[in-house]
Amino acid sequence: MSGKIEQPSVIQAHGSKPKLIEEYVGRVNSGTEGVSITRMRSPEGWAEPGQRPGFDEYTLVLEGTLSVSTEDGDYDIHPGEVFIADRGSWVRYSTPYPGGADYIAVCLPAFSPEHVHRDGVNGT
Repeated sequence: MSGKIEQPSVIQAHGSKPKLIEEYVGRVNSGTEGVSITRMRSPEGWAEPGQRPGFDEYTLVLEGTLSVSTEDGDYDIHPGEVFIADRGSWVRYSTPYPGGADYIAVCLPAFSPEHVHRDGVNGT
């Protein structure tokens, strides 16, 4: 479907504090299953459970710092930098620094709660 998307859908976030998730392209806002494009605004002190998603995720930080923990190490992602989380690898996102973070996440295929596989949820 070609066309203009005038506004995102707001998606409920998991984590320790309220986080704003605006889905522009994906299963909820555009009915797209192949890719999702969301803008995330996470406050200082936000953290979510670890996950082992069934999709690749590409995260571009626009403002602030996004902290990412993996089985291979911990990373701080700054404005203009990207973190790539491969499908099936364990990852945990947080924003512990002042000001939190504003970032874009692209998931292939599109994000879905059934495929995120969060720690302690759905038998994981």
